Amino acid sequence: MLNTMKIAALAASLILAAVFPARAADSVTADDTARFLAGMQPSADSPLMPLTRDPAWQNHAHFFDSAFGQLEQRQLSRIRAWSDANLAAPKPTMFYMFSGPDFLYADAFYSKASTYVLSALEPPGSVPDLSRLPRGNLGATLYNIEHSLGSILSFSFFITKHMRVDLHAGQVSGTLPILYVFLARSGKTIREVSPVTLDDKGTIHTGNESAGPNATHGVRITFAGKEGGEKTLYYFSTDLSNSGVRASGFLKFCQTLAPGNSLIKSASYLLHSGNFTTTRNFILANSATIIQDDSGIPLGYYNPKGWHFFPFGRYEGPINEFAGKYQPSYAELFRRAQPMDFGIGYRWRGHESNLLLSVRLSADEGPALDATTASTDAPSPRPHTKKPRPPALVAPQQQHGFFSWFR
Repeated sequence: MLNTMKIAALAASLILAAVFPARAADSVTADDTARFLAGMQPSADSPLMPLTRDPAWQNHAHFFDSAFGQLEQRQLSRIRAWSDANLAAPKPTMFYMFSGPDFLYADAFYSKASTYVLSALEPPGSVPDLSRLPRGNLGATLYNIEHSLGSILSFSFFITKHMRVDLHAGQVSGTLPILYVFLARSGKTIREVSPVTLDDKGTIHTGNESAGPNATHGVRITFAGKEGGEKTLYYFSTDLSNSGVRASGFLKFCQTLAPGNSLIKSASYLLHSGNFTTTRNFILANSATIIQDDSGIPLGYYNPKGWHFFPFGRYEGPINEFAGKYQPSYAELFRRAQPMDFGIGYRWRGHESNLLLSVRLSADEGPALDATTASTDAPSPRPHTKKPRPPALVAPQQQHGFFSWFR
């Protein structure tokens, strides 16, 4: 009888040992979800593995392998080389206002940052368990991801009116799935994803904590780079106009992470407007370096005694859609610009692109602007073009055609 009981207990323990790992493997991790959406193999024991045999996913993987391979060769590797040559000591935090879910370029320009803060109007959204999608929905879901990335993979920026439609299509919606794709394709490993909110004082709340009536909604992603160190990405859905940003705690939260570095590109020239003075002043007051194209902060708002300007590329003025935003002082500054071998911004062709690196001098050489005080439009000062420059870059190589697969 005793032997029978021992045998029964042993059998039960073996059954439990077999069942528990199977149940643990049933959960789909955020990292496996990101890799799957990016057209990359998830972990071997992931519930998503059977879906990789679907022809829709295999076509998706082939499409992204080609697209991101071209982008890496033509754009991202060259941007990283430019940053290595021209950014001496970047801060641990980088701010990217009007970014949408563009972690791809945030990482390329500021790969050494440990905290990334992205912000735009688009909602974070959510990514459901893809292994539980209704039969036949996988192909449509993957197509929506591909379509939403078409413009940034070809032209380096999201087309806002298209993005607002694409990011609300289907069961996988918002900026989160795009952030997943960019993290995976940038070689990152996602460790944790959690929704967060900010109250009007800039305090961050998680879980079921109430952030009050003016809550700013976002997502926090902790991830590891290829070197293994833990990093954090925040994305917040917020209105960066004066009325919107003053009512929220977004800039107060950013203040706790300052000073940082800022990236501004393809920003619809909003920072030229008197309706975005609060955000503009925050960037000027809390950035050690600012990388921007001409859609960023006009030269007239920089204190020329507090900044060094290093222009790269060519300034040919705004595209027709933003006629009237031409800056004579920008054109004068770019008469002595150094070359660059990649395209950026609305004039995305390499021989038409402009990029301005602004480096803050020490505090006693020029007062910082108050981040909360609105300023009025000021005439652009004549730029100082005899400042010391970073090391010159290698002359640009001949530009090849942009993605033949984009139609």
